[in-house]
Amino acid sequence: MQARRASRELALILFSQLDKKITEYSEKDFDDIILKSIRVLSNNSTDELKTAVGSLIDIKDYIDTYEADDQSNLERPIGAKNKPVPIPTTLDMSDKITTILDIVEKTVFALEIAEFAVLESQNEVKSYVIEIARAFKEHHDKVDEQIQKFSKGWDINRLVKMDKDILRIAIIELLYTKGAPMKVIVDEALELAKKYSTEDSAAFVNGILAKVIIENGIG
Repeated sequence: MQARRASRELALILFSQLDKKITEYSEKDFDDIILKSIRVLSNNSTDELKTAVGSLIDIKDYIDTYEADDQSNLERPIGAKNKPVPIPTTLDMSDKITTILDIVEKTVFALEIAEFAVLESQNEVKSYVIEIARAFKEHHDKVDEQIQKFSKGWDINRLVKMDKDILRIAIIELLYTKGAPMKVIVDEALELAKKYSTEDSAAFVNGILAKVIIENGIG
């Protein structure tokens, strides 16, 4: 996983935990919230793994029961080992496996972020999260003005908070940080929207960011 990608995900968790005006937070507050965010990721990973294990057990029980109830095995002598039997439909099994794969992907991603954030050799993750938070503290009025300006008359306070935080992080990166290509910033903002917000969020975020890019001559 790229360090910047991990930083964006961690920054989104950090923003979700801000419970007062951004100007009231100190550097130590950001450090503390990042640590809490890592714990949130670790706990979520544990819960996701438990869910995955439960789904695997369900699939195994389903297969074992289906095999045992097949007529060819019911006719076998008591104590004889069951013979493998064909499964008539793949749809149910496919859906269950897809669910497990989604859970495993999220779990691995969360664990990678936690690893990046705590390893001494990967301080780039924490440093970039702090840079984003610091920039928002300094420029929050201008960032939110950009969101308000291009939100088609919506009051910024009524926007979905997750969408608003994703936009804030992306706009901060576009206007106030260096090093990340514009396309990467936008693409990863859309990925965060698809992963954490509503079905329409990615299109909404994309539309706002496109206008911000044009307005500020970014290219």
